[in-house]
Amino acid sequence: MSESNASATRITPGNALRPEDIAAADLKPGEAVGEYALRLGDDALILAQRLGWWISRAPELEEDVALGNIALDQMGHARSFLTYAGRAWDKTEDDLAYFRGEDEFRSCHLVEQPDGDFARTIARQLVVSHYQFELYSRLMDSADPTLAAIAAKAVKEVDYHRDHAGQWVLRLALGTDESRRRMIAGLTLTWPYVGELFEDDALVANLDGVAVRPSALRASFDAQVEAIFAEAELEAPEVPAAVGGGRFGRHSEHLGYLLAEMQVLAREHPGATW
Repeated sequence: MSESNASATRITPGNALRPEDIAAADLKPGEAVGEYALRLGDDALILAQRLGWWISRAPELEEDVALGNIALDQMGHARSFLTYAGRAWDKTEDDLAYFRGEDEFRSCHLVEQPDGDFARTIARQLVVSHYQFELYSRLMDSADPTLAAIAAKAVKEVDYHRDHAGQWVLRLALGTDESRRRMIAGLTLTWPYVGELFEDDALVANLDGVAVRPSALRASFDAQVEAIFAEAELEAPEVPAAVGGGRFGRHSEHLGYLLAEMQVLAREHPGATW
């Protein structure tokens, strides 16, 4: 990598790494790093698609804007991770987003679940935002400078996401009987998918110093979420874990429907420019 290209991964105020910087730089990650970046990008991409559904449907105008902005943040993270992952196989971010089948996606099961009502979406956001905050906080120390640079930008945005979700958990749990009932129901539907986020596997083990071990995030995640639950007078649901396997391309039926809608235009008009 040339010195000028290497500078693309140095984060300074007003000079955050962009997908275009990654695409232009002389980067060629190994396939294992590409697979890891693919996981992170797929989580963000699928979550962005789910959150986008709330635009024009949120319970109040300010929340309509907030969820739309969170979706855009997640899309930005997805673009960066997928652009970097694609360099391992000489593919673009669009190739990976629009021209893979569902068994080629490496997202966790939680992000592909239907939005449900507003409380269920907030429950999912509480989990995902706290997980991503812990993940990106540690990924900033990665031996891979591009992953570290992407994380350095993303963690600042995810910090807002987790505050937003936490405030809504309190508002719903301590509001009316109906809002509390819905918040508890949303958490109950979300909690079976939490465990998959913290599962270690061979890919992460082989990327010691580059990737972040998911299991190392669990204690801090639990402490942060439990503090919110204590303030909201809630308890973590005791529910059986759902079947995992999302990191290996095993998904629920929900992802297929989401991808069919997301990919249809690109597949009907491959190579089109706008």
